[in-house]
This record gives sequence, C-alpha cells and structure tokens, in this order.
Amino acid sequence: MSNLPPVTHMVDAEGIGWISFDAPADRANIFNAETCGALRVAITALAEQPLRAVIVHSTSKKIFAAGADVKELVQMTDSQRATQFARDGQAMLAELASLKVPVVCAIHGACAGGGFELALACHWRLASDAPVTVIGLAEVSFGLIPGWGGTARLARLIGVPAAVEHMNKAELVNAVDAYALGLVDELVGAVELSARAKAAALRLAAEGLPRRPEPPAPPADFFTKQRKLALARYRDRPALLAVLDVVEKGLDLPLATALELEAALFGDEITGKIAQNLLQVFLLKAAARKVTTDAWFSAGPAAEPVPPSRTIGIVGASDLGVRLMSECVLHGYGVIICDPSKDELARSVTAVRVFLSELVSTGRLTSEAAHKLTGAVGITTDLEDFDLCDLVIEAIPEDMAAKQRLFTELAKFTRPDCVWATTTAIFPLEDLARSAPQLLGLHFSLSRGPGPLVELALGQATTRAAADRALAFIKTLGKTPVLGRSSPGGFVLRPLFFYLQAAGQLWQQGVSTEAIDGAMQEWGWPQGPLQLIDEWGIATVDRMMGQLSDYFPERLTLTTLGSRMMAAGLTGRPGGGFYIYSDGVALPNPAMALFAPSRQVSRDASAIVAQLNGVLLAEIQRMLAEGVLKTAAEADLALLLGAAFPAFRGGLMRAPALPVAAGTAAK
Repeated sequence: MSNLPPVTHMVDAEGIGWISFDAPADRANIFNAETCGALRVAITALAEQPLRAVIVHSTSKKIFAAGADVKELVQMTDSQRATQFARDGQAMLAELASLKVPVVCAIHGACAGGGFELALACHWRLASDAPVTVIGLAEVSFGLIPGWGGTARLARLIGVPAAVEHMNKAELVNAVDAYALGLVDELVGAVELSARAKAAALRLAAEGLPRRPEPPAPPADFFTKQRKLALARYRDRPALLAVLDVVEKGLDLPLATALELEAALFGDEITGKIAQNLLQVFLLKAAARKVTTDAWFSAGPAAEPVPPSRTIGIVGASDLGVRLMSECVLHGYGVIICDPSKDELARSVTAVRVFLSELVSTGRLTSEAAHKLTGAVGITTDLEDFDLCDLVIEAIPEDMAAKQRLFTELAKFTRPDCVWATTTAIFPLEDLARSAPQLLGLHFSLSRGPGPLVELALGQATTRAAADRALAFIKTLGKTPVLGRSSPGGFVLRPLFFYLQAAGQLWQQGVSTEAIDGAMQEWGWPQGPLQLIDEWGIATVDRMMGQLSDYFPERLTLTTLGSRMMAAGLTGRPGGGFYIYSDGVALPNPAMALFAPSRQVSRDASAIVAQLNGVLLAEIQRMLAEGVLKTAAEADLALLLGAAFPAFRGGLMRAPALPVAAGTAAK
C-alpha cells in the first residue's frame, strides 16, 4: 500500500500548482475525513506560494472524484452534525474558489456529487471525452440535496430551469452532454487533457478569470409548477422539494447566505427516514459487489484462484439468450450461440450488430471496437462446438424434460472443468441434472433480459470452483450478485408468485383492479401486481404458476382465471388483460367484468398493502428459515433489484409491511 495521502500537491517549473487526487488503485476518490484533510492541506500550502494558476486533476483512470463517503453519511442521524458537515465542505471549497489565481479543473472519469461540487468551485472546467467520464449531481436519488454548494453554484452557472432539471433527474451525464449543458467549458481528448488544462491555466493567468453572462430569470410560475410535478410524480424523492426551496430562496441572496440555507436543508434531509433508507440500499449494493463464495463453502478448503472464463457458450437464441450474448461480447468474451434454427441464429447475429451500433451512436464504443467485437461471435447448430467453452449458459424455453436432455447431451461434449448454468429459476438444479457438480443457476430478470441483478443459485453438488467462476463472470458483466441455495422459483420469483396469487385472490373476492394496484403504487411500488401479471403475459404467469404449484401444492394454487381470460382473448399486454393499453396509458379493462364476482368489496388501501406485503414478507422468512438465503440483507437486495421493490422504503425486511400515509416523509 502507498503511504502517500489521498490528495497531493506540487508546483511545476512554470509556476502552476497541481492538486492531485491520488487514491490507491483499489479505492475510489471519495470525500472521507482523510481526503478532506489532505485537500485542505494542499489548498493551504498552495495559497502560501507565488503561483500563476492551480490545476485540480486525478491520477485515476476511472474516477476523478466521487461524493462523500456513504459510510460516514449514514451515521449522520443528528441534523446539527449534518449541517456542520455541509458547512465544513462548503468552507473547504470556498478556500479553493478564493485562491488569488485561476483554478482549473481537469476531469477524467466519474465526477459525481461532491466531486462535481469541487469542479463547480473552480473557475474553468475541462472534461475528457472518454466513456468513463460522467458528471453531475445525483444526490436526490439518495434522498439528499447537494450540500457543498451544488444547488447555489449550478443555478448561477446554467440557469434555474436547467439546474433544477439536472438535479431532478439525479443522473450522471456523459462528457458530451455535460459540455452541451454548460457543466464544463471544454471537451477534449483524454490524452491531451493535462496539456489542454495547462494551456487554459496559463491563458487565464494572463487574461484574467472568465466573464460569464448571467443566466435569465426563470418564468414566474416555474417553482409552483415544479412543486406540483414533484408531488404528483416523485413522491419517492421528497428531496426535490428541498432543492426547489434552496434554489428559489437562495437565488437572489449573496452566495455565502445561499450556502448557509443549503447546509441547513441538507442537515434536515439527510436525517430523514427516506434518505437513511436510500443510503442503506447503496451500501447493500456496494457490499454485494464485493461478495465471495466463502459463506457457502466455509467448511471446505481455502479457495484457490480460478482461471477466468474466456469463451461462453449460450444454448438457445431466445430474447434472453441474445441479450446475454450481446453483453458477453461487449465485456470481452468470445461467444458461441447454439440453436437448431439457422434463422434464429442469423437473427441473433443481427441483434448483436444492432446492439453494438447503438453503443457507437451514443459514443460508448468506436466503430473499430464494435467491428472487432462482432468478430467474437460464433454460431452453431451443434453442441459439439462447445468443447472449448469455459461456461455454458442454457436459455431454452421452460420445459424441464428438454432441459434435462440438454444437460445429458452437454456432458458428452464439454470439458470436465466447464461450468454449466441454467437461466431458469423455476426448477431446482437437482431436478435438471442430478449430482452435476458443475451446474448452477444464473437467473436474470424475467421480461427484459439481463437486468442489474443476477441470482447465483448453488446446487447440493455445485463445487466451489464452479461457483467462483460464475461469480467472477457476473461481476465482469457489471451485475450485482445474490448468492443462495437453489429453490423452486429462485430468490425473487418464489415470493413474487405468492404475492401475485394473493392479489388475484383479492380480485376474485371482489376488490377492484384500481383498488389493489392503486394501493400498492401509492405505497411506492412502480406498478401494481395485476399490471405486473399483464406485463409478463397471462399465459406466462399461468404456466409458471402451475409449475411452481407442483412444488408448493398446499400453499400455491392454480385457478381457472388465467385460462378463462385467455379463452376470451385477454392475453395481457399489449393485447389487454386486467387493463387495456392505449398510447402508453393503462386503463382498467371493462371486459374483466365477465370474470369478476357479482358484488364488489371495498378494502382500505392500508389493509391491502399490509396483506400483500405481508405475503411477501412471510415467504422471505420461510426462505431464510430453509437456508435458501443466509441474510435478510440479501433478501432485501434481491427484491430491490429483481422486483423493483421501492428503494426509498429501504427493503422489505427493513421497512414495515404497513404503509406510511401518502405525502408524508417520516423523519
């Protein structure tokens, strides 16, 4: 480990001071106590020397500077302490901004939160056009507001509407868009960033600080409209209202007064329940990215390094198979996809080319790189071509017999050390290939191809070597893993189907579609359970419900509702089911009256939420008791990423099943 501080400084032969973020390669440049202390030392030291200009940059290849250390933020449960934290950060950046020489910021890599607030305190900003360079203020997604001058300085830089929109979206933007928005002043190639930054510093030293035109005032009704929008659409982001307050009240105030207002509101927001929940969710995700297989193989020998997978075989040119192939190619794997249909194979190659061309059009890839990656794709109709694969992923339709035949055939052609994976979460591994030590589950999201979560399901015979190779593959794809024992339905679908069954039972008892889905959406779910059934498709849900009911016959019951709906032509989206869909709007389907009970039943929204969330909670508790998952945190993460559980609730095991009244943000 290096003994150097995370921020260093020096003065070059031309009188330019350099402040360098130098965190070790295995750490991000985060603003913890050590980093802030080192930055203050650098600013103070340079302020005492005769300089022509100062340049702030990072030696990291991927990160310029991130925000504050979330582990420290989550400990701020006292508003006075949090307000002082904001004041201290503001004072540190004010010292940088008040240096008697021009300060230039050279951004390469992620520049987020406090990192961008540092950049805003500089007099001139350059950004490399590399794909790793992303910039912005995303604090609202954590239930916070920028607290180190971001709200005040950004509004003064690019104008109120643009600043509010940027903070509202809570997303980092690429360098090209950052330049177009006015977040940075120059866009340059990564190799010339230092030279261009030095040229800008010398120019400003000679000509003086840039004179920027004052942005026009926002429309008179701007803040009123924005508050209505925030209350109507973004009830999971109450910090938006605080952003609007600090921008509106601070706009005509001196900067120092506006910063004090910002610090006070930051202190209020970070101690709220929603902010603390969202910060905990962030820590859950961060911990999952570092997870190992130790907890599942602790009784065995110490893990030895497993050679990385290089060639991936995919069986089945399904939509999921093709999306997996695209992501594997993008992340540097050679891929062979096998399907009996030559037409489907041709479609899969076309889909990969389209996927890569879209990345070229958005600047994430060069044309040369895309062309090279396309060459990593192989197609075949014969499993014999999988003899060189390190990992084979099965992505064929949900037919147990067909999957069993496939794994029997694979044993004839793959190497003994080749890992097999199934994408199905419905069937336990032991039912697919009994006593196959190289078989495990890689479960991606159901309807949209690879999502952020991958369930890594381990069978009774799965070896540690197979699990380690699969885990490394998941991390290489940039996905978040959750590890557990193979179980019918996996870690997400199993509790979800009990939840969907409970919603269907409420509907058949006479509770309306609007009441059921409305209650769950008002509580925070992005869509109600009945609309989710529509989205997956009535036939898909009916089939999977039937398959799972074989494993849970006493608790999961297949009704005739799905078959009757399909017989009437109600197949789910887009053909209509519980809803009809027109121009992207979902409206309750009058045709469902054919199947509804004659008498409608009124249920309180809070009772509906308590009942349906309670079903989820009970099933997760059963899974924990069975040893399917080891911790409540893993269960929370699986539902957060795999089922869109509302993150502002913090997780099913963290949030009570009973709802919080609409419009309240409990402190």
